[in-house]
Amino acid sequence: MHGYQVNLELERRNVREWAAVSRPQIYYSLEKLATAGLIRAGESDDVAAGPDRRVFETTAKGRHALSDALEREDWTTQRDRPPFLTWVSLSWQARPGVFKKQVTRREEFLERQIAHEKQTLDSILAEVGHPHHEAVWMVTLMIEQFQTELKWLRKIERELPKRGLAKNPDYVK
Repeated sequence: MHGYQVNLELERRNVREWAAVSRPQIYYSLEKLATAGLIRAGESDDVAAGPDRRVFETTAKGRHALSDALEREDWTTQRDRPPFLTWVSLSWQARPGVFKKQVTRREEFLERQIAHEKQTLDSILAEVGHPHHEAVWMVTLMIEQFQTELKWLRKIERELPKRGLAKNPDYVK
């Protein structure tokens, strides 16, 4: 593929929802990978395409480097730190009524995300033709995580009338 095709494919697959990759980063990364010998410019059918339409292909060195990288332990031992949980931890300092308002906003956001991810899942299933594919598993996980958080938020809403300050705060001493 050339950089423009890579960009279109990232957009088609909604990759930017879980990986921050801009169009300039694509071209920068292609150049960096080529300089490292992990990809190489291949032959293009379009002679007039120019340097922005150079088609790249993975080298044996690149495939080997990817295989090595996919074996690293740190892929499996990191925790996400969702910004909403940071907000929850600080929410005891919010003005009255803000907690409920923000929880409602988060619920609405999660409901929209679930609907969007279900549409994405449908399009993935149409493309791959079976439910045993990495993209299906990833989107299914996202749906289940959003649904779990939504269930958790609804539990918090039921418990909100019981909310209170810490009884033994060490930070006051």
